[in-house]
Amino acid sequence: MSIKELKSELLKIAKVRSAISLLQWDLSTYMPPKGASWRAEVLGELSEYAFFLFTSERMGNLIEKAQEEAKSELELALVRLTRKDYEKYRKIPLRLFVELQKEKAIAEKLWEEARKDNNFLILKDSLKKIVKMVIDIAEHIGYEDNRYDALLDEYEPGFKTSYLKEICDYMKRALIPLLERVESSDLEKEGKGSLKKGSFPIDKQRELIQRVISAFGFDLYAGRLDTSPHPFTEVVGLNDVRITTRYDEADPFQALLAAMHECGHALYDLNIPKEFFGLPIGDGASAGMHEGQARFWENIVGRSLPFLTFLKPILDSTFPSLSEMSVVDIWKKLNTVRRSLIRVSSDEITYNLHIIVRFELEEAMINERLSIEDLPYAWDEKMNEYLGIRPDNHRNGVLQDIHWASGHFGYFPSYMLGNIYAGQIYWKLKENLPDLDKMVSEGNFKAILEWFKENIYSKGKFFEPLEMIKAVTRENLSPSYLVRYLEEKFLRNPIKR
Repeated sequence: MSIKELKSELLKIAKVRSAISLLQWDLSTYMPPKGASWRAEVLGELSEYAFFLFTSERMGNLIEKAQEEAKSELELALVRLTRKDYEKYRKIPLRLFVELQKEKAIAEKLWEEARKDNNFLILKDSLKKIVKMVIDIAEHIGYEDNRYDALLDEYEPGFKTSYLKEICDYMKRALIPLLERVESSDLEKEGKGSLKKGSFPIDKQRELIQRVISAFGFDLYAGRLDTSPHPFTEVVGLNDVRITTRYDEADPFQALLAAMHECGHALYDLNIPKEFFGLPIGDGASAGMHEGQARFWENIVGRSLPFLTFLKPILDSTFPSLSEMSVVDIWKKLNTVRRSLIRVSSDEITYNLHIIVRFELEEAMINERLSIEDLPYAWDEKMNEYLGIRPDNHRNGVLQDIHWASGHFGYFPSYMLGNIYAGQIYWKLKENLPDLDKMVSEGNFKAILEWFKENIYSKGKFFEPLEMIKAVTRENLSPSYLVRYLEEKFLRNPIKR
């Protein structure tokens, strides 16, 4: 009975959070800009109510009673995960939590304005408030060695900053020389595929994207595709997962790649067992494991020659002006390696260096080694150190991501870890599905989705990410698999010869 009561209370909170998610989705998509201030108040009020319910004495009593009754592995996991979050959030003052929600809603709109006007000063004061509140939250939660650990654990349970720094060091040692080798290779010299001049109407791009994500397995009766300044995925409720993309009428691939990325997130969310929904176990193993799915569908599938072989007839029928480009031409365009300023449009090699820049900056901010005033300069210096280029303005530099305005400190490493998870899982998938390339070239994605359902989605948040990767691949986490994938793709690919 106690387990049932605990689930009932958690589902009550989940309903409030669904309302918050819907309002957050609207804030980021269609809400009139002048409504931001009131929306911040509403989100703050609802967030306060959800926070109050979750950290109440009643919840604590339900956890204790459920602990006595729990017998199955799932019941024990439910209690364990609920207790962990309960004990963590009980440490955070309600006032501080609510103020952060309000400030984030304001800062997101200021970020849009600052980015549009190419002026970091518009966001600076609000960002300074957010960083101070996030630091206060980390102090209330507590940590052993590094304040950043308290934030990192929210997105990558079980991870420590010290281990993450070791991974970053490995990636820098592997990727910077690989970048130099690829830049000087025949692939890079020949990989300058370009689009035929012409407009690519947004309605046609949307039609193309819907065909692709439907083929992947995205249920348009359980989700939506919309437009936003920064692509994202929002779980609004049971069988209601919404994804967004952003369009460029001069390039249809930007929106397509972003949508395939967000589709990867949505496939994860939509295929976690329905009975887990609204419970702590009804989520992905970590933000990084989620990003791993997104990067898998976007890059390992979406930028592959087999996928482009499947896509080409659809592309030609949607945009006849592209018919003169061969599959190889498109492959080269989507896989050109180039040092660039923008993370979301960067290639698979340099992308991880973009993430390392952000991780090192936010870790320094949280540990008060870097002031907000100095952030734009520090950003430029890091970009020059790892990528050999400097931003020419704030829009292409410190203002290109919404994450810090949204208070998501600790999230950026999940993108790099997602690539690493995806790389390791890819080799196991190829081992289990020897005809993988043939399936993709024929547009048969069902076996891939079923494999993910069985090995990852069905587990929900039962495992922490390091446990999950070992359960799936039978090995500890190793970034060497991602590096191997990148070397084979960019140095030993048959297209190169």
